[in-house]
Amino acid sequence: MSRTSGATRSLPGQGAIATIGFVLGGAFLVGLGAQIDVPMYPVPMSLQTLAVSLVGLLCAPLLAASVLLVYLALGAAGLPFFAGGGSGIAALYGPTAGYLWGFVGMAWLTAWLVQRWGRDGFGWLFLAVYLPSLALLVPGVIWLAARTPLTLGEAVMTGAVPFLVGKVVKTTLAILGARAIWSWLGRRQG
Repeated sequence: MSRTSGATRSLPGQGAIATIGFVLGGAFLVGLGAQIDVPMYPVPMSLQTLAVSLVGLLCAPLLAASVLLVYLALGAAGLPFFAGGGSGIAALYGPTAGYLWGFVGMAWLTAWLVQRWGRDGFGWLFLAVYLPSLALLVPGVIWLAARTPLTLGEAVMTGAVPFLVGKVVKTTLAILGARAIWSWLGRRQG
């Protein structure tokens, strides 16, 4: 288990402009992922979590959390960054707000686990991405139950269970995508 994490420690260029560009690019990636969705009620299935996982895989914990805070701010300010083209401050306290705010913790935890466990073994990377993705369901389901007439059990059945298989697929795709980016960065730098 390697503790080196390469791209998760620094960005190419490492200057302020590169960091700002990465943060905005990451926020736009998550916003784009939100537009590729299957409309389900009350929680749509989208590629947001895949994008959040990629952000967590590609940067340090604080930077990963910053990307998601910027994503939330841009969506709240009116950019159509939330699922189904949604936007506005109301989304940050609506029925799916637990997931939206949970993205910040998910990205941070993914990056933190990658820094601790390294990125060499697929199994460790899978856990570093999958566990935070599962943890996202906790605030999502609790907030969903609090903001809708659903009981906690009903919130679990509609806001967690339908997403479990997709999380395995998205975790795998995020790892493959991050590995391709790491390889490309390695060729560019080496």
